[in-house]
Amino acid sequence: MANTYTQIYIHYVFAVQNRLGLIQNRWRDDLYKYMSGTIANKEHKLLAMGGMPDHVHVLVSMSPKQSPSDLMADVKRSSSLWINENRFVMGKFAWQEGYGAFSYGKSQIHDVANYIERQEQHHKKQTFMEEYLEFQRLFEIELDERYVFRQIE
Repeated sequence: MANTYTQIYIHYVFAVQNRLGLIQNRWRDDLYKYMSGTIANKEHKLLAMGGMPDHVHVLVSMSPKQSPSDLMADVKRSSSLWINENRFVMGKFAWQEGYGAFSYGKSQIHDVANYIERQEQHHKKQTFMEEYLEFQRLFEIELDERYVFRQIE
């Protein structure tokens, strides 16, 4: 796409299926490296990644060559396959359906990246569900609780 210039920053949030805390510290950094490779291979630029055992935050400077939904599909599909191939969890690992995607301006990127990188400190004060509901409220997104609050089966 000659002469196409963009500045699109997307903050993704996605959870382990049933919001189970399956991401373990011993392989979390390798997971993040794997996901960052998927993002880079799709010609996007990773700005920050962090999370907790039950969810991940990713801040990406998006390339116009791929839609946000296609990037998330690639990241979630490839990383769940990688986790299962390496047998990091008992049974089958899967990400919960869907994700949150929130856009930011350039002047906000430093603060968003800092927030993502400090997830452990943040979650001493607020649960994942409280955090996610706050995003929904701040961005005025109508929430379908059938999906976000799906109970463990």
